[in-house]
Formats: sequence, structure tokens, C-alpha cells
Amino acid sequence: MAGIEFGASDRLESMRLLVDAELEALIENEIESGSGQVAELCGSVLLAGGKRLRPLLILLAHEIAGGTDIEEIMPLALASEMIHTATLVHDDINDEASHRRGVETIHSRVGLPKAVIAGDWLFTKGFGLGGCYEENIVRILAQYCADLAVSEFEQLDHVLDLTTSPEDYLRIVRGKTAGPFGAGCYAAGLVAGLSDERAYSLKQFGMELGIAFQLVDDLLDLRGDERMGKPRGADVIEGKMTLPLIHALTLSHGKQRVRLAELIEDFSDEDFDELMDLLNRSDSMKYTEILVKTHLERAVTNLNAFVDSDAKKHMVSITDYVMNRHM
Repeated sequence: MAGIEFGASDRLESMRLLVDAELEALIENEIESGSGQVAELCGSVLLAGGKRLRPLLILLAHEIAGGTDIEEIMPLALASEMIHTATLVHDDINDEASHRRGVETIHSRVGLPKAVIAGDWLFTKGFGLGGCYEENIVRILAQYCADLAVSEFEQLDHVLDLTTSPEDYLRIVRGKTAGPFGAGCYAAGLVAGLSDERAYSLKQFGMELGIAFQLVDDLLDLRGDERMGKPRGADVIEGKMTLPLIHALTLSHGKQRVRLAELIEDFSDEDFDELMDLLNRSDSMKYTEILVKTHLERAVTNLNAFVDSDAKKHMVSITDYVMNRHM
């Protein structure tokens, strides 16, 4: 499994490999304990790769907050990745995706009923890991999971909805993508012993990073990137209203807007050049790039409350990684 391009950081790569090893051991233990096919299927997706950004951020947030015992925070880090993978399993069902991270999706292999159950199993096991903490941490975990579900519902309501506003988009992103980043960093700070006020700075870091991360995904979907693990334009084909599309619809008028609406509502691969031309006329890709930079700058600002450290340096390097993904 290839690592992520975090510059020359051997430390981040070693942390990622540690998370992978812990996840692999967890799945092996579940198989040996009798979970059988469901654990094997879930393991094939969970261990197929991925950036591991959520667990890495939790480990780093715990460290920047003064935490010294990695075993204290590892269950929460693993929980975040298992819950995330559960959402991917269910997303793949909704999107009728055949592959994820180069591996055939669970529903393609064993059918919808088992895939739904597999996603539920991953979520339950992940939430169970988070359940070993004090009540305030469990409440944070529960709230971000609930917000994630609410946002998934709302995103489905906005499929092919050309009236979707930037505010609608941001609300969905805050719940679906940024919320887990923010909640994980926030909870990690509290586990390390920070006051709520100081831990909130870590939450805001995660939220801003998560928004930028989703905006970059929007750009990569349109530009095409093998690291996405899905074909170019998959979001457009699925009718998802990403920010470049929303921005272009807002700024376009007359025949240009009518044609843009037609392309979105009945999109196919041969329409790509025309779609990109319309997006470039409204500077929608550049606008999205500017927002990525703005949110990442805000993320880094929230780290100013913490003294310089190895953990802080690596958290900043992750913002650089997010920025450079679309370049």
C-alpha cells in the first residue's frame, strides 16, 4: 500500500503504518473471534489503503495538546477510521460504485443486504472503540455521527437540485466531511487534558481543514486524479452539487446558464470539455482554489495557541498536503 505524499516526513509515514498495523490486528482478532465473512469483507475495504487522515489528526492533536501515551488515544483514532469506512461502504451502495481503492465494493461481491450489514458492523465496532472513553468524549463521537447522517440525508435531497446554494453546500460539508475532522481533534485535545476552550481551537482547526479537503475533492473530481479511487466526473454523473457547479450556476446567465443546467442534468463523458469551458468562463475552479487556501490559512491560525512542536509541524504539513493535492 502506497503512503501519502506528506513531503519528507518519515514520522507521519511511521504513524500511518502503525495505524494500519493496529487495524489489521483488529480485523484478524475479529476473524479469530468468530466474526467470519463479515470481518473478512470489511477488512478487505478497511485495509485496502486510504490516507488515514482522521486517525493521524487525532494522534497529532492529542500530542500537540500534551498527551504522551499513544495507547490512551489509539482507540479513538481507530474508531474514526472504522466509522469513516462504514460510511464509504454505504456510500458505495447509494452511488452504485463497483470499486473502492482498487478493490471491488462489498455490494458488488456479495449483494446489497450483506453490504448494508457490513457497513453496520464497521460502524458498531468503531463506535464501540470510542465507547471506552468518558461520557463527554462519547457524546462528541455520537453527535458527529448523527450530524454525518443528517448531512447525508440532506445531500441526497440536493441531488440534481440546481437551486442548491453555497450555504446549503457548506452546511452539508460541515456535517459530512469537516465534522468528523473537527470532532476528532476536539475529543483528542480533551482526552489529553486540555480545557474546553483550548480544545475548541483544535476543533476549529479540524473543521477548516475538513472544508478545504472537501473543496479539493470537488476540484479533483472535475480534473481527474487516480488518487480519488473513482472515475473522473463521478460526482457530476451522480448528480452531486459540488461547489464549482454551484458557483458557475450562480454566476452564469441566459443561454450559458441554460446549457450548464442541461449538462448537469444529463451529463456524459463526452460533455466534459464543454462543462469545463463553462466552469472556466465563470472562474469557478479558481474561486474554489481561493476558498481552499482561505480555509487552510484559517486552520493554521487555530494552531497559533500552541507552542511550536513536532506535532504542530506535522499538522501544518497536513494542511500543505491538502493544498497540494489539486496542484
